[in-house]
Amino acid sequence: MFRENMNIYDLVITSVNMPDMDAFKLLELVGLEMGLLVIMLSVQGDTNLVKKGITHGTCDYLFKPVRIAELKNIWQHVVHRKFVSTVNQLGIDSEFYAI
Repeated sequence: MFRENMNIYDLVITSVNMPDMDAFKLLELVGLEMGLLVIMLSVQGDTNLVKKGITHGTCDYLFKPVRIAELKNIWQHVVHRKFVSTVNQLGIDSEFYAI
């Protein structure tokens, strides 16, 4: 589903504990191979899982229950990523680059 429609997604939010799939395999496929941002959710505060998620490419790791304030700020990951991508495409010395 992601490969066929990857241009319509900006962000994937997934649980670490999924019954039918390994979340870290999903992170590898969707995040690293397709370049989509991935945020992982977990009820476990296990620092080893957090480290594993970060070393495998997750852009954030949230603990359940997720607070509304955290969800409201998730868009910042997408905006930051698009901004950085645009700057990289234009080049840092571009005359179109202005803050």
